[in-house]
Amino acid sequence: MRLCLVEDLLVAGLEPLTLTRPVYELVLGASTLGSKIARATGVGPGPLRRGAVIRPYLAALQRAKDPHTTVNNSDWLARGPVLVANGRWIPPTGVDLPSDSGEWLGLCDGQPACALVGPELAVKLEPHGVDSWFEQVAARLGGQELGGEWITRPWDLVARNADHVERDFRVSGQVGVSNRHLATAAIVGPADRLFIHESARIDPYTVFDTTNGPITIAAGVFVQPFTRIEGPSFVGRESQLFRANLRGGVTIGPQCRIGGEVEASVVHGFSNKYHEGFLGHAYIGEWVNLGAITSNSDLRNDYGEVFVPLGGDPVATGQAKVGCFVGDHTRTGMGSMLNTGTAVGVMCNVLPAGPLLPKHVPSFTAVLYGRVAPGFPLEQMFATARIVMGRRGQEFTEQYEQLYLDLYEQTRLERERAFQRAHSPRPDHWHAFAVRV
Repeated sequence: MRLCLVEDLLVAGLEPLTLTRPVYELVLGASTLGSKIARATGVGPGPLRRGAVIRPYLAALQRAKDPHTTVNNSDWLARGPVLVANGRWIPPTGVDLPSDSGEWLGLCDGQPACALVGPELAVKLEPHGVDSWFEQVAARLGGQELGGEWITRPWDLVARNADHVERDFRVSGQVGVSNRHLATAAIVGPADRLFIHESARIDPYTVFDTTNGPITIAAGVFVQPFTRIEGPSFVGRESQLFRANLRGGVTIGPQCRIGGEVEASVVHGFSNKYHEGFLGHAYIGEWVNLGAITSNSDLRNDYGEVFVPLGGDPVATGQAKVGCFVGDHTRTGMGSMLNTGTAVGVMCNVLPAGPLLPKHVPSFTAVLYGRVAPGFPLEQMFATARIVMGRRGQEFTEQYEQLYLDLYEQTRLERERAFQRAHSPRPDHWHAFAVRV
């Protein structure tokens, strides 16, 4: 069987996280959403077996980053039957897919989640027409409930991360600690909830607490003394922990550098929070640098519901514990204080101002003296990205540059609205929206 991952219109509700990646590349637990779908459906890797239909501006970079997936290729879709799956769908554990050889449609909470179709239907898939395509398939095939979960907003990923770290640990079947690691680390809780890769370096005076969930330490990880890791947590390959306090529900890496306190958060690869400071109930993109003592609030003083400014407009989360969401290649200055439910776009420069900083920071802007302002020239931002990625042996390629050029135009209106708000009295709804913590 072949698998094609697709994006519907609701990926816009997951910005800024989905500005720079297909929705199925979002991380939850110890793996991406796409990996979970592939695992549940039993489809192995390789461009003959896996394809994707995604937003066109992401296609060139995605082909370069993942040559094992065929992207936006109608010829590939026409080659035979294919299982089309919404990239926001998380299949349930042990999902029972229909076994008959005919076409079928699977539902999650009554909404189309996946469909096995022949080439005549598959070739009708278009990047901006996935919703209508599923509607046509539903009208033709009906549908049967498969269950699972939908990821609709950024805080869904944070709220469910701990559960999925546990689920991915069980699926991996990886358990064990070498005698070398036992000689330097202290384990609190069941030892069968801990996996440390043989190549990881664990210095003395490190504590692993599996009382509340499992812990995975991947290959090449370096853990300095006086680090405490509580489960459920996953530390990706070649990440470094510097006197860190991971308080559970945490996913990190690969190749991150983390210090200070982190709770219930996801940090994508190549991002740094090297120094002290608190990061809680947050989702951080790639190539982000959080300056020394940068901290975020994840709880209002009145313990009320948190609102997050997606696109600049407050969206109710239905939750009391919500931190911040930060797009790729964004940097914060030393001592930056982020308010509860802050959304920061891509390639932003956030500088401290004493009080809590704005909750809405559009892509390609700066925060200066506590207000949203125009950011650095694009070429200067690109030059910085080349330096940052080069230090990790990566390259800011032409595909990356074109992606950010496209995004700059796509996000222009959001920036203009933010500049207007920054220099005019706030409407009444902002007073409730920006409750201080």
